[in-house]
Amino acid sequence: MSTGPTNNPNPQGGDPGAYTQEVKHSQVSARVPEKVGRGVFSTGVLVMQGQSEFVLDFVLRMSHPHHVAARVVLPISVMPSFIGALRDNLAKYQQSFGNPPPLPTPPPGTPMPSVEEIYDGLKLPDDMLSGSYANAVMIAHSPSDFAFDFITNFYPRSSVSCRVYLSAPQIPGLLNNLTRSFQQYQQKVAAAGQQQQAQTPPPPPMQRPPDYPSPGM
Repeated sequence: MSTGPTNNPNPQGGDPGAYTQEVKHSQVSARVPEKVGRGVFSTGVLVMQGQSEFVLDFVLRMSHPHHVAARVVLPISVMPSFIGALRDNLAKYQQSFGNPPPLPTPPPGTPMPSVEEIYDGLKLPDDMLSGSYANAVMIAHSPSDFAFDFITNFYPRSSVSCRVYLSAPQIPGLLNNLTRSFQQYQQKVAAAGQQQQAQTPPPPPMQRPPDYPSPGM
């Protein structure tokens, strides 16, 4: 990211409890296409690591079958700034409104499903398989919700590729999941580098050139 987060309290006379925080590559404002303007509501996020990207599946669990409301693809380079902006935004929320209320915890002894089991019970439409790409994120919050505008920051005009709403109680868990997942990615990269270094054969020793007798007088 070229610049740090930018706070803008109460933009354009809106909700006095709303704040914005931008993570972006340039100062160009982002266009909001009509098809994404309304956004989608999500009740949870699944975070997956790829070779060169992170995939965020925003899930809606208010009906059966549960389904993926939005899939967002972020390049690795965006993750540190995204995590930092979300952490700062949550801190601003806590200063204004206190800690978000905790989510209900599952009953003791409830088994944690595997990733395969989770996706077996999810409906993922075909037109959502490739997801929405974004290389910048704008975060805003009100007393009850957080809004995420995922942006494609391309010349000549930036555009919002996906807009997602999450309730405030979801945010601490999302921040923890993003942080843990990125740390795991960094550990895998470091382990792969050490393994590659261990498998690389050492260079052959330099051989001393033979000594030739000096020509006689």
